[in-house]
Amino acid sequence: MSTVRRLCHDFLERQGLTTVFGNPGSNELPFLADLPDGFRYVLGLHEGAVVGMADGYAQASGRPVLVNLHAASGSGNAMGALTNAVASRTPLVVLAGQQVRPAIGPEANLASVDAQTLMKPLVGWAAEPACAEDVPRALAQAVFEARLQQRPTYLSVPYDDWSAEADDNAPAVLDRRVERASVPGGEQARALVERVAAARRPALVLGGDIDSAGLFDDAVRLAELLGGPVWAAPSLFRLPFPNRHPQFRGVLPAGIAPVSRAFEGHDLVLVLGAPVFRYHEYLPGRYLPEGTRLVQVTEDASAAARAPMGEALVADPGAVIDLLLRSLDARGEPARPYRPAPEPLTADGPSLHPEQVFAALRDELPEDTAYVVESTSTNSAWWRQMDLRHQGSYYFPAAGGLGFGLPGAVGVAMAQPGRPVVGVIGDGSANYGITALWTAAQHRVPLTIVLLRNGTYGALRWFGGLLGVPDAPGLDIPGLDFTRVAEGYGVRARHVGGVEELRAVLAERPDHPRLIQVDTALTTPS
Repeated sequence: MSTVRRLCHDFLERQGLTTVFGNPGSNELPFLADLPDGFRYVLGLHEGAVVGMADGYAQASGRPVLVNLHAASGSGNAMGALTNAVASRTPLVVLAGQQVRPAIGPEANLASVDAQTLMKPLVGWAAEPACAEDVPRALAQAVFEARLQQRPTYLSVPYDDWSAEADDNAPAVLDRRVERASVPGGEQARALVERVAAARRPALVLGGDIDSAGLFDDAVRLAELLGGPVWAAPSLFRLPFPNRHPQFRGVLPAGIAPVSRAFEGHDLVLVLGAPVFRYHEYLPGRYLPEGTRLVQVTEDASAAARAPMGEALVADPGAVIDLLLRSLDARGEPARPYRPAPEPLTADGPSLHPEQVFAALRDELPEDTAYVVESTSTNSAWWRQMDLRHQGSYYFPAAGGLGFGLPGAVGVAMAQPGRPVVGVIGDGSANYGITALWTAAQHRVPLTIVLLRNGTYGALRWFGGLLGVPDAPGLDIPGLDFTRVAEGYGVRARHVGGVEELRAVLAERPDHPRLIQVDTALTTPS
């Protein structure tokens, strides 16, 4: 008879969850005992960095990833990072240790009281098995729920369960398969095609799910067939469309009134793979202009249910794109050339303008480079200079929680070792996930971190102006030298001054992680 631990290891191996991101404590050690040779344990020095790395890895690989956390304390440390994984619909399977069963009720040290509610409402599913014999089935449910919901799940397992004998029924989980197909039915398909075909001036809004699902090129074909303008949905975390394409109008502003203004003159807005909408700034107004109808297509049933306006179809956006490509006649003009980037702005004094940094990235790095960006105050400069035309080129913290960028870049680079990966990280956000540098060094991850140092929380300064709070304290962070910090973690680092030096350094192709610190002028997100 097999143990629960052995059976669960076999199940995870069959499901392809053999890369484990974690920061273990005593409760987790029994699960890690006798880990099969094909498994890889990626240690992070803080749970926020662990989840951020796993989030980036899962997004870049397109597969669920196992995260190993320590009871309530480790799970609590990971919650901030988990908000980004929830918003990006990343299928993480969080496996947390628990005290032995007799010690939970008396609340012994390291017992997680009411563990299944700890991570709610963040996770899509959470449980603690009622008995050791149920652990293999519960672990399987955690994996399948993560896949089906495209959302993190959480399973707390008492550590004495792992050595228990599995019952006769437990091996049934090894051969399980759970799949989902969401194709519009006949009447739904006919009505959708007729609605789009009848539109005089359709507009297309694409969400990050389009890129996550590998539909980047298909979305370009659909947009060129329709011929109308294309926006990325507000609060963008993945780029679903080439940003210099002649039909691309940029990222929709994250406010009700400006979104409505963008849709003026359009009789139909087709939203694919995005909530409607993830607003940020409170800028009230009409949701839609008079005479504009909105149709949303998403696999996220919750997003469809909570939308404040429009019609929604819960279906696979890929199937809908394929349906429209097969059913509609081209109405647009022949494809026009992509727009060139403008000359980068320059800054007074010794610091570089962020546009100079981004122009250097665009010119010196391969065109299929994947960028993980967490520098919110340079957002406008980023989109003015970058030219991103490939699937999976852009990752951003989906819920806006700082700490994803640096760990996320490590995870993306580990998932795609054959693709250039660059983390573009602000000095304010870098501190939230700085320990990921150690993991990058230990695994010799071929990753470039471009650290933009302006000595302040630039986005907060901008918000202070918007909110009428120009004198808020705690916005400056002088005296940080990330080259010394990086070298302490084992990552080679360099502080570059002029733009020519930066370009020369970027042209190098090292096979190890490196950090490039650049002093930049303060800019605003828009």
